[in-house]
Amino acid sequence: MSISNSWLKPAFVLGCLCLTTTLIGAELPVAKPESVGMSSEKLQAVDKIVEDLIAKKRLAGAHVSVTRKGKVVYNKTFGKMDIEADKAMRDDAIIRIYSMSKSITTAAALMLYDDGKLGLDDPISKYIPEFKDIKIWSESGLQPVKREPTVRDLMRHTAGMTYGGIGNPEADKAFKEAKLMDRGQTLQEFGARLGKLPLKYEPGTQWIYSMATDVLGRVVEVASGKSFDVFLQDRIFTPLDMKDTGFHVPAEKLDRLMTVYNSDNKGTLKPTDVPAKSNYRTKPTFLSGGGGLVSTTRDYLRFLQMVANGGELDGKRLLKKKTADLMTHNELPEIAMPIRFGNEQREGLGFGLGFNVRVTKSEKWDPASPVGEWGWGGMASTHYWASPKDDLVVVTMEQTLPYSFMLEWAVKKPIYDAIVK
Repeated sequence: MSISNSWLKPAFVLGCLCLTTTLIGAELPVAKPESVGMSSEKLQAVDKIVEDLIAKKRLAGAHVSVTRKGKVVYNKTFGKMDIEADKAMRDDAIIRIYSMSKSITTAAALMLYDDGKLGLDDPISKYIPEFKDIKIWSESGLQPVKREPTVRDLMRHTAGMTYGGIGNPEADKAFKEAKLMDRGQTLQEFGARLGKLPLKYEPGTQWIYSMATDVLGRVVEVASGKSFDVFLQDRIFTPLDMKDTGFHVPAEKLDRLMTVYNSDNKGTLKPTDVPAKSNYRTKPTFLSGGGGLVSTTRDYLRFLQMVANGGELDGKRLLKKKTADLMTHNELPEIAMPIRFGNEQREGLGFGLGFNVRVTKSEKWDPASPVGEWGWGGMASTHYWASPKDDLVVVTMEQTLPYSFMLEWAVKKPIYDAIVK
């Protein structure tokens, strides 16, 4: 376990958790847990939980960071970022965040909404003409949609899209032939290809996780007049000092890219994406707003704190408060709730513009989650969540496949229990 906290730069350290409040450059302030109503002793329960999972080889390494009232009160690394190379986990490890890219893409589009350059209820075809005459598949054949999917639908996964086929052999063959996730295509080409394929359901009537956020990336390009990566850099990454976030890892940073491991959930971890051979060494042509970014715990925590603060961080406002609130409050119609993945029903969860949102308490799905909590995760088992009523933001980073809630659910209750006032 490491407690180097190199990106926090506290004035001094007392024990392993008790840090004095400080603010160096663009870093988040650091504080003793007790100064913001949390218990250092109770937070230490997280140490044993994560160390035990690593000892059992359920994951290779992890980074857990917690803020309360905008101050970092817990920031620790555990295990290895590369077992074979015997490299200890670093607090500046670069992580493939996959679907954690989605909220960043949504925030980018919402900034353009604040700028008056796009409307949430604009049809997608306003920005991608190929969507103008889009059809919906039915057992009787292709039918016209009752209404076109909108920008809002893209943000909340109600646009009628999926992550692949729609259950019809002929249509699914067309999806496969379109090669929609090809790294060599531009966002313009991607949008044009997808716009010619049918939807699975009527927009606004279901929540189905999909490549909608990749479409949103193209909408950002058209509405802003900039390539997607340039817009993100200019409007989000630079203002927030997210210095290690992007679509690829430069050569000089490659030693900080964590290895991805496949787990059999029985104690065997096998490397599946190693830095020396990773696709992330080179910038892709396809700038996937749905899953293409890499980042660090530090960078992503800064983004989340901006949202938790109502759209502002370090005196820099990225979103209007009422716009940031759209991300963290349920925007799904009743007909589309609760969100589900296949037969997996996530009881009590709705979805805002970019995040899942806890609408009602559940004893069946994530029982430690309080009403109002918002968050999401990424394919390699990365997670984050925030509780507005507790003024709490948490990020857990790892690189483990297949996707699992194991680490999030293991540490969530102890972190909430550490709140004493």
